[in-house]
Amino acid sequence: MLRDSQLWMKIGRVCALLAERLDISPERAFDIFQNSKTCDLLHDERSLLYLMSDRYIVEDVVNEIALQA
Repeated sequence: MLRDSQLWMKIGRVCALLAERLDISPERAFDIFQNSKTCDLLHDERSLLYLMSDRYIVEDVVNEIALQA
C-alpha cells in the first residue's frame, strides 16, 4: 500500500484533475472526492485502486457522479 504521504499526494493530483475536468474549484473537487465511494475504495488497499492512474480514478469519480444524477 502507498504510504500516507504518497496517498495524500495522489489524492491531491486526483482532486486537481477532477477540478479541471468539472471546471470547479479544487476545494469543491476535494469535497466531492472525499464523499465518493471511489475515495473509500482508494483507501482500501484490497481494491488495488491506488495502482491505477490519476486520470482513471478521476473518470471513476465522474462516472459515480453521473450515476447519482
